[in-house]
Amino acid sequence: MRTCRIPFICLLGAIVVSPTHADASPWTPEVSMKIKRVAHVRVSPDGTRAAYVVGRAVMEGEKSEWLSHIFISSADGSRSFQLTQGETSATSPEWSPDGQWLAFLTSRGGDKDAKTNLWRIRPDGGEAEPLTDEKSNITGFQWSPDGSQIAFSRADNKTSDEEKAAKEKRDWRVVDDDLKPIRIYVIALDSPASSQRKVRCLTPTMAASVDAGGFDWSPDSRQIAFSHQPTPKADDWTQADLSLVEVTSGELRSLAATPAAERDPVFSPDGRWLAYLASDAPPTWAGAARVLLVPMTGGLPRSLAATADERPDIVGWSADGKSLLVLEPYRTVQRLWALPVDGAPGVAVSPTDQYLEGVALNLSRTRIGFTSQAPERPVEAFASSLERFSPVQISRVQGPPESEIAKTEVVQWKSSDGRSIEGLLTYPAGYQAGKRVPLLVVIHGGPAGVWLRTFIGSSSPYPVAAFASRGYAVLRPNVRGSSGYGREFRHANKADWGGGDYRDIMAGVDYLIGQGIADPERMGVMGWSYGGYMTSWVVTQTKRFRAASVGAGVTNLMSFTGTADIPSFVPDYFGGEYWHVFDRWKAHSAMFNVRGISTPTLIQHGEADVRVPISQGYEFYNALKRQNVPVKMVVYPRQPHGVQEPKMMLDVMQRNVEWFDRWIHGKGDNQNLHHLFTPK
Repeated sequence: MRTCRIPFICLLGAIVVSPTHADASPWTPEVSMKIKRVAHVRVSPDGTRAAYVVGRAVMEGEKSEWLSHIFISSADGSRSFQLTQGETSATSPEWSPDGQWLAFLTSRGGDKDAKTNLWRIRPDGGEAEPLTDEKSNITGFQWSPDGSQIAFSRADNKTSDEEKAAKEKRDWRVVDDDLKPIRIYVIALDSPASSQRKVRCLTPTMAASVDAGGFDWSPDSRQIAFSHQPTPKADDWTQADLSLVEVTSGELRSLAATPAAERDPVFSPDGRWLAYLASDAPPTWAGAARVLLVPMTGGLPRSLAATADERPDIVGWSADGKSLLVLEPYRTVQRLWALPVDGAPGVAVSPTDQYLEGVALNLSRTRIGFTSQAPERPVEAFASSLERFSPVQISRVQGPPESEIAKTEVVQWKSSDGRSIEGLLTYPAGYQAGKRVPLLVVIHGGPAGVWLRTFIGSSSPYPVAAFASRGYAVLRPNVRGSSGYGREFRHANKADWGGGDYRDIMAGVDYLIGQGIADPERMGVMGWSYGGYMTSWVVTQTKRFRAASVGAGVTNLMSFTGTADIPSFVPDYFGGEYWHVFDRWKAHSAMFNVRGISTPTLIQHGEADVRVPISQGYEFYNALKRQNVPVKMVVYPRQPHGVQEPKMMLDVMQRNVEWFDRWIHGKGDNQNLHHLFTPK
């Protein structure tokens, strides 16, 4: 195994150095909104250039959106320029096999209701041209290896009768009827005129819905392997299978249809094998998956060695076909591994202290593109050779820091049952050892999420850098149930939400108190989704926290299951439906333990949330309000489970800062908090 002991910040040659002087400007939610998003790094087939996407928050006047555009950089990062322009986002660039074109997705066209379609542009610049004019959004696409076609996926259009019914106010619908499956289409590029290019559906007779983006061309451009599930409903992922379609004839045949969920097919370079991910059988939401290989000439699939966390994402095959590259969380980083096809354990490609995201192979399988960041450094685009992992930063879009970035480190403690728990601790800006400070605990979603070493100054509901700038220490615990620590750890909260995970959190709090860091009289707790569940649970169990913030939280397991788009989720975790194990569900729901809560609580919820419907927030709000608990609920119009619009996100952050300042310090938003560092 190749190892690297060079610190991440040195390895990548980062040039950003945070100011440490006493009069540095405080970090605020407004500063976080200036941090750009960088994603979808794609290296050209010859390895000389790379395309990547940069998004920035636009909040002027009536606008509240993330505007994204495509940039081009040289392989060494010495030259870069913005390729696409305008007030409509351009995303998902993919190189043609000859490197002469970049295809991308955009909703250009002048119509505010325009759908996401496929366009292409020369990488040296010039006018982009549309390739498709679909009436529903394209969700994924891929060039054929010979460059003559592009395959893409989209949902079925509304019928003319459905459109007419909507205009005439007759648009009632029957739940689970008339769902729009996602299908695979191809467009031939041999005609120079866009009006003459024909789009053909490859899966017209399938009742099943194609997994968006889950398809791959065979090396000879004759076949496409794809994953599919019975319907496009989120809950049906457990029934995913694999099939193969002949591009010319449209003939379909099954490749894998077992009680496991099969997805993400990838052809080997010689076309002899198909790699894919298969879940446990039956699949579980806590999840575990292995990489399998099936011979394309026929025969049974075989499993490769298990990865450390058993939740890999396939990046692609090595050029020699002897291994597969997979991306997987490893404790508080996400790492790249080479998984040999001969059954040997995976070999680490990236070092233990480097966080990678969105890793993608170029078409010649010689280089990778990815993004990387660290708690003290915002995200940027990188590229590396695969022969020897040697990352080169190819984007510099963030600019110098405006404010001080506080220190973050990994901490470990023992839970009540002796289990080792890990988390990320961010110290207050300018912290002096030996002084107790107010502590905020932020709980991740999932529950199979994980806190990773990402930039603390990015926009998110709970702005860690802003909290640290105002004198708080911030603990982000990876409690049992988290990813990154292996299957057993991830399954350790089965039928026990609010049990061992709650004790993990409180043990971490007590550890920081014992270390002389946290002030036990000034503490707050917060979290989104499952983190919101845990926060609502915490305040039913203890009065040690002065304030809480529940974001899109599951507060009632029974009513959540009856209204969410994933009704199989809680039954899987709790070992049965609530009408079979009623007492178990009741015992672990905040709403059935809500009597006597006294913690001032802020509730934030997206009005368009179908994953955790807003009724969960209303239930908790009314229960607290009727007990005269200080509570405020903020509803965010149009927002799904994760807040999307920048103005909405800014408000989420600002309200959380103000809420904890008010209840932990009893002071307004603009107070100077330096005096809060009190002797041990």
